[in-house]
Amino acid sequence: MTALSVNVNKVALLRNSRDLEIPSVLRAAEIAIAAGADGITVHPRPDKRHIRRSDVYDLARTIKVELNIEGNPLEPEFMELVTSVKPAQCTLVPDARDQFTSDHGWDLPKQADELRPIIRELKDKGIRVSIFMDADATSWDIVRDLGADRVELYTGPYAEEFTTSRKEKMTAQYTEAGRQATAAGLGINAGHDLNLENLGPFLQAVPGVLEVSIGHALIADALEFGLAATVEKYRAICQADAQG
Repeated sequence: MTALSVNVNKVALLRNSRDLEIPSVLRAAEIAIAAGADGITVHPRPDKRHIRRSDVYDLARTIKVELNIEGNPLEPEFMELVTSVKPAQCTLVPDARDQFTSDHGWDLPKQADELRPIIRELKDKGIRVSIFMDADATSWDIVRDLGADRVELYTGPYAEEFTTSRKEKMTAQYTEAGRQATAAGLGINAGHDLNLENLGPFLQAVPGVLEVSIGHALIADALEFGLAATVEKYRAICQADAQG
């Protein structure tokens, strides 16, 4: 079954809008896990606009499911945090300091030399490494040769075209990306703008997705359904795909 990792960044963003400790990031994670979440994802950024270092340490000490830390490994503070926490997985994302949200994958082979020692360091710490990649990439063998375990397909373009006439063409691109990544010996993760409507069709189109990380849409849905019920809805989609 595709694992569901709940991204709690938006919970932290809401908390940081006031000088209070509510809502609690840790409590939100505990609710999601109790409802069936297979993992928790955080994406700390240098400006600390949502997830804080203290959140990462609290989660690492408390949760009993996989912790996935996303971020730009070219930021020294990020690597120091990850190597000290030693999460189950680190997802390398090439976002700039002033970037609103992640919107592209790594440019390989151009950035391969920057990533190689970073991946080696993470693997030496026993951390599974996933690399954020665009679906139109052609460098899956390079990702494998760098030592990464998985790729996370950036699904923003898929979500953007899901309700347009380009849906089938875009979906086919992700199907082919998944096929090529699998053929290269890589595991497949996916994330960005996946929601209750487009997640199921995506998992049907891209066989073998090991994990999806979902935050923005899931937290938005939680305003309507409640966090626990929302996690159950997303996990049911993941289960339905596994059951065919």
